[in-house]
Amino acid sequence: QVQLVESGGGLVQAGGSLRLSCAASGRLFRFNRMGWYRQAPGKQRELVATIMSGGTTNYADSVKDRFTISRDNAQNTAYLQMNSLKPEDTAVYYCNARNFISASVAAGGDYWGQGTQVTVSS
Repeated sequence: QVQLVESGGGLVQAGGSLRLSCAASGRLFRFNRMGWYRQAPGKQRELVATIMSGGTTNYADSVKDRFTISRDNAQNTAYLQMNSLKPEDTAVYYCNARNFISASVAAGGDYWGQGTQVTVSS
């Protein structure tokens, strides 16, 4: 089992910045992926960004050039730096983790944090 604890959400004006953190504990394999998804009211949960333990990143088109995902493998912590925030970024942001047997073969299912609210006012 992997436990994920998020922090850093809040209320910010459009154009502002926030930084989310996600601390993982438990059975996180050497090869793993951590990331962020978000869910706005009435919408499906969607990918924001992911980062592999080796550093490879993936971003949704809607956040490229505004958001940056990073991680500290020694601390098993992932970060999401969100700049130039827009009202449409308002959502509950969920941290996600998944173990991998190797760099490209997943093992088991997804783990999720409890979510943190990000609200961007216009």
